[in-house]
Amino acid sequence: MSKVKLYIAMSLDGKIAKLNDDVSWLDEIPNPDKSDYGYYSFYEKIETIIMGNGTYKFIQNMDIEFPYKGKRCYVLTRDRSLQDNIDVNFVSAEKSIELVAQLKKEEGGDNWLVGGGQANTLFANNSLIDEIIIHVIPIVIGDGIPLFGDRLNKKMLTLLSSKSYQSGVVELIYGVL
Repeated sequence: MSKVKLYIAMSLDGKIAKLNDDVSWLDEIPNPDKSDYGYYSFYEKIETIIMGNGTYKFIQNMDIEFPYKGKRCYVLTRDRSLQDNIDVNFVSAEKSIELVAQLKKEEGGDNWLVGGGQANTLFANNSLIDEIIIHVIPIVIGDGIPLFGDRLNKKMLTLLSSKSYQSGVVELIYGVL
């Protein structure tokens, strides 16, 4: 059985991006150790990437090669006109719940919920997230996109581990009960 893991960075005030999806503030934090904060070790264990359409559009506008080549990738969207391509398959939010339930039954690597806030809430409210791995970045950005969107149901979590870095970043890993 594979797990769904929400692996994400957030500002101290709970934002995952500015209102315009800008995440450049992530690069403003000094990283004297050049730490990857466990990303490469995490990514090696991932078989499937799941993200919201806003996150996908942001990646597309970055003018870089698609960063998740070689992984199965699903994009949640309400836009039924979008066509699957070599990098991603588009899935409606309604069908995503069934899809993820099926993915969790498969043997092999885990599933990474990349975000954004609406996708995070949809999966949390449907008990589809097994672990939340948050890197709290020591910055307050003000207006922005919260880690979870509106109408989040109460969820109990258990702290599995925590780690602090010289940069001031704190990694918190929670199991979802």
